Amino acid sequence: MRSLVICTLCLLFAACGPSTRDNCSGASCTGGSCNPGDSRACYTGQMATQDVGPCHGGMQSCTSAGSWGDCQGQVVPSAEICGDNIDNNCNGMTDENTDNDHDGFTTCQGDCCDSTECSNPAEVNPGAFDVPGDGVDNDCDGMVDNTQLLCDQGLMSNSSNAMDYAKAIDICQTATMMDKKWGVIDAKLTLVDGTGTPDPNSRSIRPHYGSGVQPQGGVSLMEISSGAAAAVGETNPNYVDLQSSLGGTTSSAFPADFLQANGGKLPNAPGCPEPIGNTANDPVMLTLTIRVPTNAKSFSLKSNFFSSEFPEYTCSPYNDFFVILLDSTYNGMPANPADKNLAFYQNAQMQNYPVGVNLAHGNTGLFTQCVNGTTGCDGTAGSISTCMSTAELAGTGLDTPMPGACDSNALEGGGTGWLTTTGNVAPGEIMKLRIGIWDTSDHVLDSLAVIDGFAWSADTSQPGTVILKTDQPNNPIAVDSTLPVSKL
Repeated sequence: MRSLVICTLCLLFAACGPSTRDNCSGASCTGGSCNPGDSRACYTGQMATQDVGPCHGGMQSCTSAGSWGDCQGQVVPSAEICGDNIDNNCNGMTDENTDNDHDGFTTCQGDCCDSTECSNPAEVNPGAFDVPGDGVDNDCDGMVDNTQLLCDQGLMSNSSNAMDYAKAIDICQTATMMDKKWGVIDAKLTLVDGTGTPDPNSRSIRPHYGSGVQPQGGVSLMEISSGAAAAVGETNPNYVDLQSSLGGTTSSAFPADFLQANGGKLPNAPGCPEPIGNTANDPVMLTLTIRVPTNAKSFSLKSNFFSSEFPEYTCSPYNDFFVILLDSTYNGMPANPADKNLAFYQNAQMQNYPVGVNLAHGNTGLFTQCVNGTTGCDGTAGSISTCMSTAELAGTGLDTPMPGACDSNALEGGGTGWLTTTGNVAPGEIMKLRIGIWDTSDHVLDSLAVIDGFAWSADTSQPGTVILKTDQPNNPIAVDSTLPVSKL
């Protein structure tokens, strides 16, 4: 009798050692407090799969820290292995070749989550990209949250292979029209109307631009220019001062669909004069045809625009153009731009500024690598007070002092600093991305754009271009693109 009373008291005060509590399932098996030494039955797979096929529960113990440990000994659904005569995904069928989640991939085609194996089957298959940090093997390669290997190592600086430029901006995977995986299907280097061959000096792959502009992904970046795509001292192609200019002779029409969508003329910064003529001078464009991952809803890339037109020709007809044109079947909200150009900034008054030297007019905040002072002394008179630094001009030649070019403190040019451009896509579609630059109105005083850091996202974005703030060169902090730049 005495031992019975003692044991009863022990149970009341949880002092008789380990006890078995209620079973847990799914998310209830994680988190929560417990008494060290307690144990309970557990199962973290979908409840309908427990005790189906090889799937069964396990036991979970409370740690000395008072939290539940892993569920030991359980077997949960896994990818169906066709031909082993086992119901691996515990859905009641053996070796089935089905597409229950209607994502275009069957179990025998490598879909590691077709029904019961994860919580969102339609977004997990060999055509998906691995979403960082979600704890899921989205692309069914057998690894969770694995970072793609670098693909921009050892590329020739003067490569004429357009696929190398896709690698330089960190799009590593390739695909064909016949397969279902995501990746670059085709790549071309042309003039901006999609024809011809650009000047070989107008594009390059570099480990940096000058000493202040470092890759935003991998170890290389892409440069395109209406002059020479090189910094001081670089070769293949060789450096030529953007101010002095190559005096190029190549030209083409403007991108036809972009021009038509803007009423037959190039869009311009509010209050600035229109370009002269209808010819893109010294143009170069990279066109990528890409199958989008089945779980991607948007993408982003980083760009950095530099021009020797700054500060003299700010808000003038000589606004050299840089465009990122997206062809996509996406028709949701937020909508992509009607003219397809994602390289634009929209201010608080809903006015659009195409990325170019005219961004420096009106203190938009998107021209930050420069010296504050007078602008537009050969264009529309103004001033700029949003310059933050000249660190990213170092070693580019644009940091050369030019006293008298608008004012005594002027340099040879200026730049935006790193910008983030985003656009929305339809999962699984074949999209086309065109990245181009050209001189407007003349062939002199050149501009250059650096592009890098392409990335997919499982969420939709606010299409357009915003400032990218950095606390150090390889640790970018993206600004909320829903906020006007004036509020950042």
